[in-house]
Amino acid sequence: MTVPMQAPVSTALTVDDVDLADPSFWRLPRAQRLRSFALLRQEAAPRHFGSEPGFYALVKHADVQEASRTPGNFASAPGVTTPEPAAWAKAVFGNSMVNMDGAEHAALRKIVARAFTPRLLAAAEDNVREVAHRIVAEVVRDRPGDFVASVASRMPFEVICDLMGIPPVYRRQIARRVDEASQNVGVKRSRLRVPGRGLHALAHMQWMMARLARERRRRPADDLVSALVCADIDGEALTARQLGAFFSLLLVAGVETTRNAIAHGLVLLSDHPEQRELLASDFDRYADGAMDEVVRHSTPIIQFRRTVRTACALGGREFVPGEKVVLFYASANRDERVFDDPDAFDITRNPNPHLGYGGGGPHYCLGAHLARQEMRAIFHELLTVSSGLRATGAAELIDSSFDNRVKSLPFACGPAEQGRPRCEGGVVERPQ
Repeated sequence: MTVPMQAPVSTALTVDDVDLADPSFWRLPRAQRLRSFALLRQEAAPRHFGSEPGFYALVKHADVQEASRTPGNFASAPGVTTPEPAAWAKAVFGNSMVNMDGAEHAALRKIVARAFTPRLLAAAEDNVREVAHRIVAEVVRDRPGDFVASVASRMPFEVICDLMGIPPVYRRQIARRVDEASQNVGVKRSRLRVPGRGLHALAHMQWMMARLARERRRRPADDLVSALVCADIDGEALTARQLGAFFSLLLVAGVETTRNAIAHGLVLLSDHPEQRELLASDFDRYADGAMDEVVRHSTPIIQFRRTVRTACALGGREFVPGEKVVLFYASANRDERVFDDPDAFDITRNPNPHLGYGGGGPHYCLGAHLARQEMRAIFHELLTVSSGLRATGAAELIDSSFDNRVKSLPFACGPAEQGRPRCEGGVVERPQ
């Protein structure tokens, strides 16, 4: 049985107590934050938070979905994070696809999408299963104590590196740079920490990718980097800087979000043994629903920002150009208007129109299919190793207004099934 992840929630909370712009809000127990969002969803129109210009919080499923699907009204440019990327940073490192709109975004996304050939996708699917099998075999052999470091982080990182064709000699450096680039996400003291401040780490990743791009142009291989930098029949390919920006997005976004979903998945299956038993009883039948429910319930990315481009109405309010709105996926995925008993974890939930991969539109997550494959493969292996797979203590969460990040999670994968080795994970002490 796992230790509860949240402290008791105050029963006296009112909507006037909620301030999403206050860093102290993001240090509250997650259960209390979710209750705050439930109160905000009862409001007639989006509330404004922060000093001018501040932002309007979109907390209802319909509003988040509408804003996502109308980029002409709600633009990703100049940036989806707070604060927005500096102009000099875009000039040096290249602009990320998540901060683009219109023709510029469509052209870049087209190049990336065409690189994912049927042959490459088929090889990636086989590789996902192989990586999952290898990781779990090493867990059984080595008996590590932290699920995040030994399983949840490794799974997406190794899959993406294999897919991109990153040489093993680069991987240790890249893993360290990914941690450095993402460690400033969250809340620290009185100020919100934001993604993208690990510029030194990003610079090193850009340098390594530029070097690899040059090598692949000279000697193409059967990998994603080669497909992205070698022009196709229409002469379309990524520049070294575009490749670096894409790779940074793929690693920092793709690795972090999937690792957090996997970690939260273990917590949820440990806290709900009846759901774990149901999944294990017929994995192929329930797996897709289970992975979607993990993403809905945990919502790895809490929010993204949009900038109002044209005068428009949404959610009972008239918006004017230049205003900022924040799309709170963590709230939309608990909207009572869409989900019955939204706080329950139910792997049979159907339908499950969660917004964990975005609300649709041109910025729907390119890696959604790969993330589902990775989650499905790793939990299949883990549940095959042991029906007693479980977290053995509380997950250590990182206070954040941006992502629902798990820093560490003690676990065990025993008792083993007949004929399989026993694997016990130790308890990880939290730093003082």
